[in-house]
Amino acid sequence: MNFNGEFNKNLPIYIEALKKMQDIYLITEKAVPNLPEKDVIIEILNDLKQLMFPAYTGNKAVQCDYNGYESGYKMKNIYHKLKEQLTMIHLYENDDLTHDSAEAEQWAEDICCAFFAQLPEIYRILTTDVQAAFEGDPAAENKEQIVFSYPGFEAIATHRLAHALYELRVPMIPRIMSEYAHSRTGVDMHPGATVGEYFFIDHATGVVVGETSIIGKHVKIYQGVTIGALSLRNGRALAGKKRHPTIEDNVTIYSGASVLSGDTVIGENTVIGGGAFITESVPANMLVSVGKNKLEFKESGSCKNEPKDCLYKMNEVK
Repeated sequence: MNFNGEFNKNLPIYIEALKKMQDIYLITEKAVPNLPEKDVIIEILNDLKQLMFPAYTGNKAVQCDYNGYESGYKMKNIYHKLKEQLTMIHLYENDDLTHDSAEAEQWAEDICCAFFAQLPEIYRILTTDVQAAFEGDPAAENKEQIVFSYPGFEAIATHRLAHALYELRVPMIPRIMSEYAHSRTGVDMHPGATVGEYFFIDHATGVVVGETSIIGKHVKIYQGVTIGALSLRNGRALAGKKRHPTIEDNVTIYSGASVLSGDTVIGENTVIGGGAFITESVPANMLVSVGKNKLEFKESGSCKNEPKDCLYKMNEVK
């Protein structure tokens, strides 16, 4: 019995109807064939992780590569794939299918050289993130476990690489990398966010860090934390402007807290309690906790005897 008969008969109708809609409702009028290839960019990202952490990603050849041959081969392979994608994205952004690709290829070459030159420093900073996770999580048996299995570290490693490309003004590719990490880890970090050394995301899931966020050194955040923007009807008007908070050094933000607005600064050594909703700046050395229908701001470490005298501010929660 042929169960495909009706479908096969209608197939030309389905195709024609879909293509008609695609022609009418265009997403873009740019040269779509020059769009970068998402699967290849994910390959590049995973290859970069293998290059930087070969012992923890199954690349034994690079791990035992004492003369640099295997590492060089791996890096050259990444370079060719990245340059091809960069060339495509340059042509796409300039909306030209027939343009001489020499300019695009030179731009891609320059970006590749600038990016690969940063890998040693990116690796160094990532080792500080591993150290922060090891010091901040008593459940961590060793540092290897963190690199192998912690989704927070995977998200941070992806962010460090994507941010380097973002800073080089590479369109689209950094965001593809960050959204791939988002889908794997539950951590949504925009590649534009500036993040200092010794950064630790504990438990990871549900964390959001916006594009213009600035995060200092030795910052620790827990699951469900949002470092985001205030929602506006005309959000496009804020494109390119600082709309996410600044988190200074040695800040801890517990689960479920939301810190919002580009004008918000969380001062150094401050602790934000779980579930807090912050839309204004908080001075340094504060402990912010959610009481019954209020936020309490207390000086950290000096409120044991006279807690009422340490009350800095109360905001009624509607």
